[in-house]
Amino acid sequence: MKLFQISLVVLVLLINLAVAFPSWADSTPSLPSNSNYFEVGQKVIWLYKPRADSSDVQRIPAEIVKLSSKQVQIKVYKHNNESVNRWVNPNKLEKSQKVKESVF
Repeated sequence: MKLFQISLVVLVLLINLAVAFPSWADSTPSLPSNSNYFEVGQKVIWLYKPRADSSDVQRIPAEIVKLSSKQVQIKVYKHNNESVNRWVNPNKLEKSQKVKESVF
């Protein structure tokens, strides 16, 4: 009788895992429709505010180093060619527009 109860519990757990497993997967957003989609190595513009109450926004060129679910790590270059990594909110980034260079 005890073997029957154990096998019944195991069977119920296996059925539960088989049914619940597809619901664990996150639905991946379609990349073209997601405007906040970034890739590692992508050039971006960081919209930096020196102070939260300031209306002055500085546009700082940066490069994406790492991605997480809530923040993006960017690499910002200083004037002396050193770089600093910062974790920022993806809402504070915009995609960098490539400027076409004309040859004269």
